[in-house]
Amino acid sequence: MQIRTATLDDAEALRAIYNHYVVSSAATFDLEERTPADQLEWMADRSGAMAVLVAVEDSAVEERAADSSVGSETILGFASLSPYKARAAYRTTVENSVYLDPAAVGRGIGSALMNQLVDVARQHGFHAIIARVNASLEASVGLHKSVGFETVGIERQIGRKFGKWHDVHVLQLLL
Repeated sequence: MQIRTATLDDAEALRAIYNHYVVSSAATFDLEERTPADQLEWMADRSGAMAVLVAVEDSAVEERAADSSVGSETILGFASLSPYKARAAYRTTVENSVYLDPAAVGRGIGSALMNQLVDVARQHGFHAIIARVNASLEASVGLHKSVGFETVGIERQIGRKFGKWHDVHVLQLLL
């Protein structure tokens, strides 16, 4: 497995992974799947300091679903940085996201992506990373804690998906 910066050629594979969680999980509070145009716009907003990283594996080594393949590589997951808030005083704080191909869960890929993403944030001079994770997703909360994030709060019943209210676990890593 390798971790590299995402390219536009990765857009469809990232969209397939993300849309899986839109329709099957409360890991994201998006209610509608991303279109190809939405995905390209999302990627265009994330370059340079606002990186998107992908974990890739040679398709010959590991067989995966065709919708996650790009050339001879298979995208196992991705992690990204986004602006935390629009106001100028927040410019040194970013928010992170991480999503894995369901077939790649439990293989240490999330940790590898997160560690690399933290390095990218440090290299670009950010001071803090905020993670907002559905509180019922204990593995995601644990992933963030494993790379140094600390709980700073719980937002109660802040999202509604699949007919149910969801709490959000807020974690922070000071760089």
